[in-house]
Amino acid sequence: MFGVILHQIDSIMARQSISFTEPNDEWLKLQVDNKEYSSKSEVVNDLIRQARKQQVQVDWIRAKLDKAEASGFTDETKEQILKQSQSLLNG
Repeated sequence: MFGVILHQIDSIMARQSISFTEPNDEWLKLQVDNKEYSSKSEVVNDLIRQARKQQVQVDWIRAKLDKAEASGFTDETKEQILKQSQSLLNG
């Protein structure tokens, strides 16, 4: 039974080989050393989950911008509005 469970878990996780720049690898190691995560893979998976969630938010904003632009609510294009919002987020 235990072997079956391991096989099922193993089939869910895709194994990849990726390379990191030295600063990124050091940052990943620091996350693990600080006990924030148990492995570098866990850090990378968490970053990907965050990026996917952010993409959903970006897609939602883009749809709202398209709707506003089509309604004539603003004279600015979606590119202009996105650029403004990015500059606000980046400080």
